[in-house]
This record gives sequence, structure tokens and C-alpha cells, in this order.
Amino acid sequence: MAIAKNTICVWYDKDAEAAARFYAETFPNSSVNAVHRAPGDYPSGKAGDVLMVEFTVAGIPCLGLNGGPTFKHSEAFSFQISTDDQQETDRYWNAIVGNGGQESACGWCKDKWGVSWQITPRVLMEAMAAGGDEAKRAFEAMMDMKKIDVAAIDAARRG
Repeated sequence: MAIAKNTICVWYDKDAEAAARFYAETFPNSSVNAVHRAPGDYPSGKAGDVLMVEFTVAGIPCLGLNGGPTFKHSEAFSFQISTDDQQETDRYWNAIVGNGGQESACGWCKDKWGVSWQITPRVLMEAMAAGGDEAKRAFEAMMDMKKIDVAAIDAARRG
């Protein structure tokens, strides 16, 4: 396997492998590609512990680093997953929130490792791209939602 020129590196306390396996089970075109163990002791682990995990999320190469508890995730970084319909939106949202995650607002949620996700139906992005009153109505409807309601966004687009 060729090493990608640019890879997203996501810092985990100690659960990079569990997170990568969850993502691979949840999202299409996702996989765990390699698990690398520490060749020696390091500040937050011992030789033989999982240090890095190469994985793919929806076609995007990532590296999970078990760096210890020093740094925490924030909404400044998120995975944004576009969905085609309510069923797909529900499936991803429920997988993340139902696996120890938590809901946020406007289509955002966090997985149990603290990584932020935007589960965004394409209809919402299409409304925003349309601009004008259609975008304004869809945006206002979204502001009152946690998980995005595709039918409500469609209705808002129509006015």
C-alpha cells in the first residue's frame, strides 16, 4: 500500500484502534489498513502498545495516534459526512450517538472518543448553495435541529 502524501492525523488517548474499527464498520469505503505497535516505551505507553493506526474514513486516509491524554478533541476539527436521505442520515447519526457519543446542534455530534462529526444531508448543502430566500429558510430550519430532518429542510426550501 502506498503512503498518502497528505493524511489526516487524529490524536487519541489510547483508543485509536477501537475508533478506527468503529469507523470502518460504520461508513462505506472505510477500513483499518495497518496497526503499528510502539517499538519501545514512550510517555503514555509501553513497548508493544498500539501507537498508530492507519485507517480510511469514507475514502479519506487517516492516521490515529495514541498520544495520551495531553490533547483533547474540539469542534475545530470534524469529519463531515454527506448523506443522500433521511435513512442514511439516521443510520450514521444513530451509530455515532448510540455508541457512547453525544448529540450537538445543526447536524453535529461527537463520537465516544470526542471526535466531532457533521452528518449533513445533501439537500441542506444544496439549499445553502441555492442562496437567497431558499437558503435562508433552510438555514433557519436547521438552527432548531440536532439531527437534520430532511423532510423539514425540503419543506423550508419550498417555503
